[in-house]
Amino acid sequence: MQLETKKFYYTPEEYLELEEKAEYKSEYRDGEIVPMTGGTTNHNKIAGNFYAYLKFGLRGKKYDVYIGDVRLWIPRYRQHTYPDVMVIEGQPIYTGTSTTTVMNPMLIAEVLSKSTKNYDQGDKFLYYRSIPEFKEYILIDQYQYHVMHYVKTAKNQWSFTELEHESATLSLQTVDFQIELRDLYEQINFAENNED
Repeated sequence: MQLETKKFYYTPEEYLELEEKAEYKSEYRDGEIVPMTGGTTNHNKIAGNFYAYLKFGLRGKKYDVYIGDVRLWIPRYRQHTYPDVMVIEGQPIYTGTSTTTVMNPMLIAEVLSKSTKNYDQGDKFLYYRSIPEFKEYILIDQYQYHVMHYVKTAKNQWSFTELEHESATLSLQTVDFQIELRDLYEQINFAENNED
């Protein structure tokens, strides 16, 4: 006998209400609520390194840099997600009356895990591309020195650069910022990566 599991569908408003009370974060995917997997220490360190260097590199300029806990709403695809790092030029555009959910990042970085890498490179990138301000996407592998860098060059056109050595330099195009992979992966022990 096979057990049938009920699938529930929620409005964005119902999701936000549940998310405010939840003990863990979940994403919203066009009616479905999807619990987020727990992050590893290496995932956290890499996201933190990128955020810290970027925040310091852009100080005094007209950019805001956000990490993990700020939610992104993508209206075209009805998606709520929590990018690892986002950069917004000027003022954030919020959805609703709270300051927990933004809509206008120009740059997004995601640290890849085994359970999310296909989604981050596929559907999630499609959803992000519907954001008018979005122009740069960085995918950072947590298991080896490997960064995939996408830059919007024209409408519906993106250039791709791949970096695979600790001495390689990631040079952002939408903001004046560079970081060597050895700094991005500072204090990372690849031998510890045997999770998810």
